[in-house]
Amino acid sequence: MERATSELDRLPQGARVAIVRLRSMGDCVLTTPAIDILKSTRPDLQIAVVVENRFRAIFDGNPAIAAILEPTLAQIYHWRAGLCLNLHGGRRSMLLTIASRAPRRAGFAHHRGSVLYHIRIPRAQEILGVERPVHTAEHLASAMFYLGCPLQEIPRARLYAAATHTSTPYAVLHPTAAAQYKTWPADRFVAVARHIQQSLNLEPVLIGAASDDMTPFQSFRVISGAPLEEIKALISGASLFAGNDSGPAHIAAAFDIPLLVLYGRVEHQVTWAPWRATSAATLVDPQGIAAIPAQDAIAAIRRLR
Repeated sequence: MERATSELDRLPQGARVAIVRLRSMGDCVLTTPAIDILKSTRPDLQIAVVVENRFRAIFDGNPAIAAILEPTLAQIYHWRAGLCLNLHGGRRSMLLTIASRAPRRAGFAHHRGSVLYHIRIPRAQEILGVERPVHTAEHLASAMFYLGCPLQEIPRARLYAAATHTSTPYAVLHPTAAAQYKTWPADRFVAVARHIQQSLNLEPVLIGAASDDMTPFQSFRVISGAPLEEIKALISGASLFAGNDSGPAHIAAAFDIPLLVLYGRVEHQVTWAPWRATSAATLVDPQGIAAIPAQDAIAAIRRLR
């Protein structure tokens, strides 16, 4: 049977594509497998990612990406995309998608305002032919399959970082998160850091945003408010990662660092699991993240090592 013409087939050779991916850090990391799939299917396409500057470093150095655009109406308009794919779905991303003036606009059908799309992408389960909760990487990649990329195994997220130079092996711990329900108690991260230091002979390095309270961890090396490019490089050179379910955990999984992730909700252990990580452990408790004992985390780290 002759294959139906896909949206990608309709794009001329060397066409420009704009992918709107505003936030968050983990979403940005897990968009890179979808971009790889698109570029491997149509190497001629010029792909731009529209992203906030604070997450730009996720896409820096990626050879599949021709341009990284600031999320302004002028920048996306001047890119002159033949196809604009909105992977975010919020009001601002909708405005950017319209401003692209792309002759073909695509996004998920469940987005509010999806009437503005020419191409409304159905549920990932329908595209993948499954009826189960899907991982975020699967959800994002399903858009590429719907546009015309052949169904295939979804690769690991791809990030690029400058080499780190240190004579002391270290572990990176990320003890903060954007929401309280995702934040494991600080004293348990301290217990894990001590175990890593004393039993694994790794230097614990604890990272956080400038707005995070890092005072409980001052007996260890703390990096607070560092640029994302620096954090990316730091994680890429680590021997171990342990942290809450948040963006740095997905960076560690992309670099295939042995990692432990603690979850605040049971369902997130599936949808936000360390994607394609070779050596990963996850912990969750139905009663909430505070119900996870420090000893469980230490035992998981021992198994990883």
